[in-house]
This record gives sequence, structure tokens and C-alpha cells, in this order.
Amino acid sequence: MSEAFDSGGFPEALAVKVEILPVIFPMHMIAGGMALLLVPATFFLRGSQWHKWAGRITALDILVAGITAPFVAWTAPVTVISAAGFTAQAIVWAALLVAGVWYIKKGNRSAHQTCMILMASVTSGALFFRVYLALWSHFASVHYFKMFYTCNAWIAWSLPLLVTALVLRKRGLAAHRSLSL
Repeated sequence: MSEAFDSGGFPEALAVKVEILPVIFPMHMIAGGMALLLVPATFFLRGSQWHKWAGRITALDILVAGITAPFVAWTAPVTVISAAGFTAQAIVWAALLVAGVWYIKKGNRSAHQTCMILMASVTSGALFFRVYLALWSHFASVHYFKMFYTCNAWIAWSLPLLVTALVLRKRGLAAHRSLSL
């Protein structure tokens, strides 16, 4: 976790963000990294007495990561469109979280489950983004990096969201009737 505060080993684009956002950037990195652990842990605890508390901790963590994301995205962005992609991811992530909490408070477990599964797919975008980035650095040329990065900022989270939504719909879990307000 201390590496989030030490920009020495960061690529220049990230080191600039640490210098400009010395508190917000590490908060985002830590909360975002924790979300990658907390979201699956909360799913694993489904049905147990710990699920509710794990969900609350996860929700708080996601709010911190989501609120800090636009600041990080718009500080020295690679492109404006990539910053918009990361911001859209944060908004969709937070919206699904809020909807899931709202549904469980209303007693609609099916809609809550659907929102949380969709939220988890948006969360996975952080992993896909890095996997695609690693594949690009290994197999591609630096000439089109900005274009790739811009596309990756949108595809890494929206593709898992779309695929998850389609699978849920096919299996009947999305139950569009249960997602009506």
C-alpha cells in the first residue's frame, strides 16, 4: 500500500498524477485495489451473517474509489475521451451501487443481486484495463498508443458490463420487471 504514495517506480503519466494529487491519487489507488478484493469477498459471504457488513464496507470503499476516480481521470489525461471513459465507469459503478442498496432496502433481493452482479462486472474493468495494457505493451507498437488507451478506457469496463447484462437477461436474472423503479 505504501507504493501508492511513492511515485518513484510509476510511469511518468502516473507519477505526474501523484505529484498533482498527492492525497487523492493514493486514496483512489488504495480504494480501487481494495474493491478488487472486497467485491468478490462480499459475494462469497452471500447468505451469511457477514454479508451485510461486508457489503457496507465494500460500498464505502467503492464510494471512495468512485468519487476520486474523476479527479484522477481528468488530471493530466492521456486524452479527453479516455478521461471521459474512466469518469463514465465511475458514474456507472456508483449508480449500480446506489441502485443495489436502494433495492435491498426496499426488499427486492432479485434486483439487488442483479445490480451487484452488474457492479462487479464494472469493477472487473480495472483488471481488464491492465490486462489489455500489458498485452498492448507486449504485442503492439507505440505509434497508436493514445488511440488504444482511449479505446481501452471504455472497452475494459463496458464490454464486461454488456456481456454480464446479456448473460443475466438470457438466464432471466436481470428480470427487467424487478429493476423497475
